[in-house]
This record gives sequence, structure tokens and C-alpha cells, in this order.
Amino acid sequence: MFDRLTERLDEVFRKLRGQGRIGERDLDASLRELRRVLLEADVNFQVVKEFLGRVRERSLGQDVLRSLTPAQQVIKIVHDELVSLLGRNDSPIQLSDRPPAVILLVGLQGCGKTTVAAKLANRLKSQGRLPSLVAADLQRPAAVEQLRTLGASIGVPVFGPEEAGAGADAVEVCRRSLDAARATNRSVVIFDTAGRLAIDDEMMSELEQVRQFSEPSEILFVADSMLGQDAVETASRFCERLAFTGSVLTKMDGDARGGAALSIAHVTGVPVKFIGTGEGVEALEPFHPERIASRILGMGDVVSLVEKAEAAFDREKTEKMEAKLRKEAFTFYDFREQLQAVKSMGPLDQLLGMMPGAGKALKGVQVDDNALGQVEAIINSMTKGERLKPQILNGSRRKRIARGSGTTVQDVNRLMKQFQMMQKMMRQMGRMKKGRTKGMSLPFMQQ
Repeated sequence: MFDRLTERLDEVFRKLRGQGRIGERDLDASLRELRRVLLEADVNFQVVKEFLGRVRERSLGQDVLRSLTPAQQVIKIVHDELVSLLGRNDSPIQLSDRPPAVILLVGLQGCGKTTVAAKLANRLKSQGRLPSLVAADLQRPAAVEQLRTLGASIGVPVFGPEEAGAGADAVEVCRRSLDAARATNRSVVIFDTAGRLAIDDEMMSELEQVRQFSEPSEILFVADSMLGQDAVETASRFCERLAFTGSVLTKMDGDARGGAALSIAHVTGVPVKFIGTGEGVEALEPFHPERIASRILGMGDVVSLVEKAEAAFDREKTEKMEAKLRKEAFTFYDFREQLQAVKSMGPLDQLLGMMPGAGKALKGVQVDDNALGQVEAIINSMTKGERLKPQILNGSRRKRIARGSGTTVQDVNRLMKQFQMMQKMMRQMGRMKKGRTKGMSLPFMQQ
């Protein structure tokens, strides 16, 4: 996420840090570089102009250039203005107290509305709500079946044209879905509506009808972040007709240059509420402007990383495992359970990208998520006795495990060595602290 933009910005700031004192001419040269970087990232031209104007004004107006650390002061100003550009305040989703609350998803065809609908339902379900999905996209082939498949995977019911009855159009499907939601005590209804390759009056009229009778708590514009300024222009036109309440940026884990994320809130005046960070139904993150600004500037996002860890790791189980480690009772069953928790946090490159300075420290390093799968395959190829007592793994057993997992004996030996290192490290920490440890390192991530 933002890897290329972060790298280019770091180059600009590195030149700035290399100067002991910064004059107005030096500042303008850096701002010109910054302007080029932002335009290459497909940030809206007017947004870039206003952004750099504010940065320059603040840099000249606070005696920044006369300070002992002018480069750091300028970077702080850039960070603050980025936060302002992204929306400044967090904007959590707002739902009506009168069930069922309605969330209306709108956007062009191919922007990812159907997947976002399932992701939102999964997120709301994990928060204790009872969502239902409505397949109101009757234009795209297989859209209804796609939503049914996604709904089944997360255990959320889907209301579609079959339930609405023969001859029901998209508006009628939405209307009748509300009656079904009330009858089954569903607290939230998410409408997956049709998109087009371009905005047309027929599509907008359909959405306006749905908005009128459903009175949605949220109208979320779903935008493909890969489209850059095109997504921003489309958002502006949707906002004029529908007055949507928030936006969702999809495909942020892909080759997005960042232009949509940096422009859409400022241009529309409506906050970004979520970003899609992967294909899985769990890959939807709330949009936090300050955290995103820190990621863009290579400062990491430790808070989001901790939140992911807290969601993935059960505190009670983790404490029990730490106690097992100190008593040398930690087995490969426990190791596999922790491995699966790490995998549930998301791709490793995204997790490492949340660590401050990770971009520079890991530049050129290939992070292979398949390594986690390889470790799990090795553990799965062990017998019950071998997982409980790793010390019995002699040469012949390791050869058998390597064959069964499709790896090499060297891979098995490496895992054994890392497992033993983990046990040793935790015993040492236990003796040093004389109390419970604060967290668990996972040596299998070290190659």
C-alpha cells in the first residue's frame, strides 16, 4: 500500500535532511519535487496545488527555516497537511437505531461493490450485529450468484430476485428485502446495487428510488483506487446526484498509486470510511487519516498492527502458551495455532509495512507468504507423537516429514532449529522478567 509513493517521498525528504540550513529557495525546490511526486501518483491537480500552498505558507510562517531541525519541521507540516487532506477525523459507520438499518452501496461496474458488501456484512457480524445481504445487481451476469456464494461463506443470508418473486426488478427486490429483514429480525441490510461502465440516468434514477423509500443510514460510494483521478471525477458526479455519506476504496493492496486516497475526501467533502486491503472477506480496514498519513510518509502504523494482533490472538491462549514455553511444554500443536493466528492477520508484506522504517530497512527484500504455508505443511506431516515431543525427530523421521510436506530435510531442520531458538529465548525472558512475557516472537518469520 502506497509503496511507490512512500519511496518517492522519502527521496525528496532525504535531500531536504541533507541540508544543514534551509532557505526559501531550498524549500521551493523541495516543493517542486513534491509536486512532481504527487502528480505522478495521480493526485488531483487542484488538490496538489492547494496542498503545497498550505505547506509552503506554514513552513515560511512559523520560522521553520530558522530552526535547528528545519527538515523535520517541514516533514511534520507535510504530515499534518496530509492528515487534513485525508479527512483529519476518523469517520466510523453510522447506523440507525431503528432496525433494519440500511447501507446502500453505489459505484461503477467493476469497482468491487459485491465483495465490499460481503466484507461489510462479515465485519458487522463480528461486532454482534445480524446483517443480511441484498442482491440488487440484476445487470451484471452472475452478480447474484457471486453474492450468494460470499454470503454462504460468512453465514449471512442473501435476499435476491428469487426471494422477491417473478418479475421483480432491482427496486422491488430492495423494497421486499426490508420486509423480509424485519420478519427475521435482521438489524442491518446491505444493498449491493448495479453499476455501469459509465454514469447514466437510468442507473441514477434506480438508485434515487431505492434511497427514497429505504432511507439508508449510509450511502457508500465504492471506488477502485487503481483508477486514480478517474475515480475522483466519478465520485464527484455520484455525490452531486446521491449525496453519499462516505466512500470505500478497493484494491489498495494492488498497484494503486495513491491518487484516489489523497484526493477523494478533499474533492467531494465526504470522508473515506473503509479501504479494501485484499481479496478475503476479512480484508477491510477502517480508514484512519492520521495512520494512513504516517504510512505514506514511511512512519509505520503501529496502532493498526497492534489492533490486528489483538483481534487474531486470544489473550488467554497466548498466556497459556507463554507459560508452556517457559516450562519447555510448548509443542508443535501450539506452534501451529500461533502460526494460523499470524496468517489471519493478513499478508506479511502489509504487516511489515506497518512497522516504522520497515520500508527502508526491507527495501529489495522479498516477503514470501508461502513460507508460512510451508511451515504449516511440515507440522501437518508430523505424527501426533512428534508434534507433542519434537525431541524424538531423528534423521529418518525428518526425511519422512520432508517427503510428506513436499519440502526438503534442510527445511525441516531449519524449522526445528527455529523452534528450539524460540523455546530458549522464552526461557531466558521468563528468568529475566520473573513474570509473564508481554508478547511472542515468531522465529519462523526469520529466513
